[in-house]
Amino acid sequence: MRLIVARFVADESAATATEYGLIAAGIGVAIITIVGQVGPQLGELLDRVVSQLSGR
Repeated sequence: MRLIVARFVADESAATATEYGLIAAGIGVAIITIVGQVGPQLGELLDRVVSQLSGR
């Protein structure tokens, strides 16, 4: 029983998975923030392009 508990305590694979999950969540938050800031500007740019193309 001690051996099983010792192996469980020494196993770091769950900690690694948690770290990767936190990194992925941080990247997701960064992407959402950037898209939220750049999105309206990109929409305006595309509207101008469409209006210029339809006017020709």
